[in-house]
Amino acid sequence: MKYKKIDTKLFIKNRKKFLSRMKPDSIAFFNSNDIYPVSADSTLPFEQHRDIFYLSGVDQEESVLMLCPSCSEQNLREVLFLKKTDDHIAVWEGPKLNKEQAFKTSGISTVFWLDEMENIIDKVMSECKTIYFNHNEHYRAKIETETREERFNKWLESKYPDKLKERSNPILQHFRSIKDPIELDLIKKACDITNKGFRRVLNFVKDGVWEYEIE
Repeated sequence: MKYKKIDTKLFIKNRKKFLSRMKPDSIAFFNSNDIYPVSADSTLPFEQHRDIFYLSGVDQEESVLMLCPSCSEQNLREVLFLKKTDDHIAVWEGPKLNKEQAFKTSGISTVFWLDEMENIIDKVMSECKTIYFNHNEHYRAKIETETREERFNKWLESKYPDKLKERSNPILQHFRSIKDPIELDLIKKACDITNKGFRRVLNFVKDGVWEYEIE
């Protein structure tokens, strides 16, 4: 486990903030990062995309969050699509979130496996006029590798070319710059852990100690 469970209320509040800025009859999507290979059979440690984590708390690969606040079917207004898992998959790939765990993590009650995603999106998209696209808009961004998010965006544009386009990034940046009390407590806890970690290491560092030993 990377960290103790974060209060689900944080992710519920974050989604409500984002939903409050969406235009009528609109839909938004957020994707996990890729797992990046470093050789024939090894990969870098997985790091989740900050945006889908901010809105859902889901911290695993091949996850998609869909938000459609004006959908006529209330259970499809907030949807998570996850990589399918079972006990056998867990043995070979490690544990993944099941549907109940995803709900406890995110507060989102509607969870589908990825193989159901296209049919669900097609159904909901019939009620939507506008798609919110999530792009990396940081002014220092130098993007040389096409991300999972961008591949997904290209698929959306090609499949639904007549929809209006909006940007998710300005909404996210506005709200993410204002920290919730839950976030402030988490930041303070992280600072405390970091402080204790450095002080423990400093007591160990001396002539003759190698970097790998400190690590």
